[in-house]
Amino acid sequence: MSDDAIKQVLGLLYQEDTLRVLAALVLNGVPEGSGLDGDATRRALDRLERGGLIVREDDGRWQVRRARFRELLHATAKPVPSASPEEKVLQSFLVEGRLRSIPSKRDKQLIVLNYIAQVFEPGVRYSEKEVNVALRAFHDDYAALRRYLVDDQLLSRENNVYWRSGGSVEP
Repeated sequence: MSDDAIKQVLGLLYQEDTLRVLAALVLNGVPEGSGLDGDATRRALDRLERGGLIVREDDGRWQVRRARFRELLHATAKPVPSASPEEKVLQSFLVEGRLRSIPSKRDKQLIVLNYIAQVFEPGVRYSEKEVNVALRAFHDDYAALRRYLVDDQLLSRENNVYWRSGGSVEP
């Protein structure tokens, strides 16, 4: 469906006579309730029919095509970009930047831990207290997160000093 079709429908709804006839059809089921004279009503009905907003039934009655509005909405809807599998995992476990829970499945846990590891800059040394503060922003059980990050070699530790040693690096 083209932008011209959308403009046509909006133009029909902007015109008082077509809007009144369409409203009368929606509310009363008959165009005569629009308050317009016969010729003006017929012209408005003709324009509404050409715009696809109404159709004439076999018995001569006019029927509003509500589906036309759905067609226009679908024509203007932008496709939702599909999320990668990693993004889907993060969306299911993170709410406003905090973990709902620490994933129990290993593959999902690695995705979440890799995301958390991004907080730490490669080459920078962190005290245990700094690591705890950063991890507490994600989950109350920061000790478990710290242990998982070290066990999975995303962080390294020596003498209570931590540094990032793995995970993906954003360019």
